[in-house]
Amino acid sequence: MQRSNQLIFGPISAAAPGALYEQVVVAVKREVAAGRLNAGDALPSLRTLAADLRVSLITAKRAYDDLERDGVIYSRQGLGAFVADGAAQRVRREQRSQAQLALRTAAHAAQVAGLSEDELLAMLKTEITGAKKP
Repeated sequence: MQRSNQLIFGPISAAAPGALYEQVVVAVKREVAAGRLNAGDALPSLRTLAADLRVSLITAKRAYDDLERDGVIYSRQGLGAFVADGAAQRVRREQRSQAQLALRTAAHAAQVAGLSEDELLAMLKTEITGAKKP
């Protein structure tokens, strides 16, 4: 990789929400979903990733283990870790499911609050418009 891992996956920080390994997992999935990491691309070695992100080797290993379990990457003994075939589709499906769950939760909260469908849709449109702004 020509760019530093800090630029690709970071910044990873103890001050940010979530465990450090989770931040690495989210960052790799973000890069895969955005098409900046593609099937077959090599990922940095565990030692390189840990050093570049200033995290422990255990943190980097846990992140790679979770990514492998999720089918986003695969490892080959002596060769390293690589982005798996179909990883982008798996990540997008996961993101879509998370969005649908959030919408279901919001719809339930709106119902409990006594909001009408029109009020909920207006709120959703406002959030979508706000999300598009830089």
